[in-house]
Amino acid sequence: MLSFSQYNNKVIGESFIKLLLQEKKYQEAHSFFDDTIKSKISVKLLEDTELQLRNQLGGFKCIIEVNNEGNTYFYYSDFEKMKLDVKITFNDHSKIIGFFFTPHKEFKKVNSLGKDLKIRSGNIDLKGTILIPENNNLKKLVLFVHGSGPQDRDETIYENKPFKEIAEILFEKGIASYRFDKRTLTNPESFDEKSTVDNEVTNDIIAIINYFKEDKQFKDYEIIVLGHSLGANLLARIANKSNQISKIILMAANARPLEILVAEQYDYLYKLNPSQELLEAVNNVKGQIAFLNSKDFNVNSPKEKLPLNLSAYYWQSLLDYNPLKEIKKVKIPILILQGERDYQVSMKDFELWKSTLKNNTKATFISYPKLNHLFMSGDGISDPKEYLIKGNVDAKVIEDVFDFVKK
Repeated sequence: MLSFSQYNNKVIGESFIKLLLQEKKYQEAHSFFDDTIKSKISVKLLEDTELQLRNQLGGFKCIIEVNNEGNTYFYYSDFEKMKLDVKITFNDHSKIIGFFFTPHKEFKKVNSLGKDLKIRSGNIDLKGTILIPENNNLKKLVLFVHGSGPQDRDETIYENKPFKEIAEILFEKGIASYRFDKRTLTNPESFDEKSTVDNEVTNDIIAIINYFKEDKQFKDYEIIVLGHSLGANLLARIANKSNQISKIILMAANARPLEILVAEQYDYLYKLNPSQELLEAVNNVKGQIAFLNSKDFNVNSPKEKLPLNLSAYYWQSLLDYNPLKEIKKVKIPILILQGERDYQVSMKDFELWKSTLKNNTKATFISYPKLNHLFMSGDGISDPKEYLIKGNVDAKVIEDVFDFVKK
């Protein structure tokens, strides 16, 4: 458990980064320095440093995770062009005495439950956590498939860890599981301009399934694959590439193309909090989507012209995949779950799954009125700020997952 001073330093560092890199409030950020540093780093130098960094790294997006060694904190941060650590050292009075940008230092993840397990996929080792119940083992193994972006094994979003939470509660109920860090997080060098969504997700899941099916310890286990967001969208594709899966669970799965969701999300966020900057972002992304859908788009198109700064090869792989067509070929039981307050993947997608699978007796659909994209509860219109608040995956959702897995 963090001591008060550790927690305080962590929050101070986050505030400093936000003021400097996000809000560009250089004078306020400068006030976080100890006097010995203030004499060496002026407000003007701090401003020049931020501008130089922005030119090199692109705009600051978010802090992925925070680790510390004593009074030195490593804020693993996502910029438009790369990810690295913002390394901040505090003195005993919680003033900053060291401030550097360094390559990411990987810290061993402390798992309250389970053991670390590496599984080879292609040319890298996927790092993950295996949970195997010793008592009341139901011989079911759930594999977790993340949403988009460089996600860790817990699908950490600020203080929330939905995959870890679901896995550990299932473990207590006798269900085994494996969750892993995505290659785009641990081995970004293995993902290049010609990589597709299969290179990012599908191939690794197939490799994990094959690993467990070839391991004698798991020969009697049923394999269930649970996907969230993009991971859920791809489950039909994954299920049709492997005959080793017994069931699939789709949580907040988009049935419509990603570019449609991106446009909707930008519109939603603009209506929520209108600003000139956001209006320009909306117009920019819609221009990129128009180019993606035009006859001028091809696999050699520069990614600067495309949504989310993703490569043309990646976008082409998404355009070539029709999840509603693929899901019709799936013969195993399917559970589709949706939060009704989710603005990232909406009830429009849920209804499309339902209408497509209306004659499939093996498909089950459940929606939850108060839940958001993380299947955490809230009231009123969903807002991205909700993700900043520590929450819990709704107990009913985990119960529904357990009932489906156990059946």
